[in-house]
Amino acid sequence: MRRSAYSSEPPPPGRPGRSDLATLKTLLPYLWVYKWRVGLALLALVGAKLANVGVPIVMKHLVDAMTLKPGDPRALLVLPVGLLVVYGILRLSTTLFTELREFLFARVTQRAVRTIALQVFRHLHALSLRFHLNRQTGGMTRDIERGTRGVGSLISYTLFNILPTLVEITLVLAYLVTHYDIWFSVITFSALVLYIVFTVTVTNWRTHFRRTMNDLDSKANTKAIDSLLNYETVKYFGNEEYEAKRYDEGLKHYESAAVRSQTSLSLLNTGQSAIIATAVTLIMWRATVGVVDGTMTLGDLVLVNSFMIQLYIPLNFLGVIYREIKQSLADMERLFSLLDENREVADAPDAQPLVTQGAQVRFSHVEFSYEPKRQILFDVDFTIAAGTTTAIVGHSGSGKSTLSRLLFRFYEVDSGAITIDGQDLRAVTQDSLRHAIGIVPQDTVLFNDTIEYNIAYGKPGATHDEIVAVAKAASIHEFIDSLPDGYRTMVGERGLKLSGGEKQRVAIARTLLKNPAILVFDEATSALDSKSEQAIQAQLKEIARNRTTMVIAHRLSTVADAHQILVLDHGRIVERGSHAALLAADGLYAQMWARQQARANAPDEAAA
Repeated sequence: MRRSAYSSEPPPPGRPGRSDLATLKTLLPYLWVYKWRVGLALLALVGAKLANVGVPIVMKHLVDAMTLKPGDPRALLVLPVGLLVVYGILRLSTTLFTELREFLFARVTQRAVRTIALQVFRHLHALSLRFHLNRQTGGMTRDIERGTRGVGSLISYTLFNILPTLVEITLVLAYLVTHYDIWFSVITFSALVLYIVFTVTVTNWRTHFRRTMNDLDSKANTKAIDSLLNYETVKYFGNEEYEAKRYDEGLKHYESAAVRSQTSLSLLNTGQSAIIATAVTLIMWRATVGVVDGTMTLGDLVLVNSFMIQLYIPLNFLGVIYREIKQSLADMERLFSLLDENREVADAPDAQPLVTQGAQVRFSHVEFSYEPKRQILFDVDFTIAAGTTTAIVGHSGSGKSTLSRLLFRFYEVDSGAITIDGQDLRAVTQDSLRHAIGIVPQDTVLFNDTIEYNIAYGKPGATHDEIVAVAKAASIHEFIDSLPDGYRTMVGERGLKLSGGEKQRVAIARTLLKNPAILVFDEATSALDSKSEQAIQAQLKEIARNRTTMVIAHRLSTVADAHQILVLDHGRIVERGSHAALLAADGLYAQMWARQQARANAPDEAAA
């Protein structure tokens, strides 16, 4: 299996993940959707540059007109005034065409950024749990942020800076070739070639510094986000200074890379300025000689000087722009690499919606491993009859929770099959499958929003009365009602403002609101005290009545009345049957029951 870009073993800093050409090919289809806007914007671009080049030409004629001898009929104000009007119109046209180009292309840029960001977001949700267990959230979010910003920058710099500069250079060279000594064109063209070659060569050399900076920045951000997400753990162990040192270590490496990048930038800027200064000096020398010899007028001198100024400004920024384009490509590289991540679990082309008729669940000789060298499940074979409850028990690491993950199809089974009412999960759509299953997990993670939002997540668009009804059923309504903000109380990051028991009650209410055909309780009462557990347990039994239910439990007392109990040991079903039958068999289940009963009775014996 190809290693993820966000695996626990990331590629070495500076190593390119994909070529610039591949990145551009990925981007182009998003722009081609608005091809007519792109075409009009390019026409406006050419118009702006024609007007811009026309300004120095009009200025030349204006200067020549003002140097005529007194009494010359052409010295009348008609010619200068006419030229001034044309000069003003061209100046205004440059701005109008530029703004028209910006107007036409604004929607193209923003829609491309929006579409790409949304596609990456959807793709991330479509990736398997394996990817998300390996990801580094801080680094990934920073890569997405830089990548989407890079899309806008690349479009802007390429279409609004590079192309206009190339158009203007072409127009200026054409005018110089047709109107002046060949040396003007030779000097200008040679300087351009030398400038571009120097800029591209040095910038390509500098690119790996940018990639290194990106990698180090992502790593430092990952450490910071991870530390903040685990704020309580940091406080428990008094490791604030340790975390600060870890973060500073990442910043120190980033600082070194940034200094190297800036040093190479200074070298690039100095070389570019030297080339431009030499070219402009030579051009002005040739123009001055032409005026002295009488082969050129003062207007020609002004024209050449204006051309050089107009070329110098975009050329000066051409290096900056090229660097920004390369940096944008480097930023986009990691963003688009997310789209290259393989969807390990994907719907079949002919997948149909799941149709439940009683919701019988069947695991048929299922084998599964997270990693090739570490198999988790071995020939797991059982059936949960429609409307019945099956409990899965066993020691930690025996594979209990893996069964629920496979039922949700977070992973594909290595062999065997899982069916619901005879329909193989691989033949139905994932969306319909997950709508049919509700889960109360052991570790409930809530959104940093209100209690009402978190309960309503089970059924987006649910009314307040429906939310209150399920909250009452989960025995959390009274607690919520006692809060100053009631159902609008914010639960904090990952729900940390609530206790473990309160979070699990919210999870129960959320699942009740979803009203699924199949229920999965994964240690659903593990965070509750004995009294609360008994109350919730009774409600869970009521909820599970007439529903197909899988209960993953550690405390055997909570599943004693299940229709069927499966005992897992090292990924194999070693016992199955009712509570009474398993006790009578005097096997692993009976041993686990005896140990738990001994621990439960120990406090009473100590008190006696």
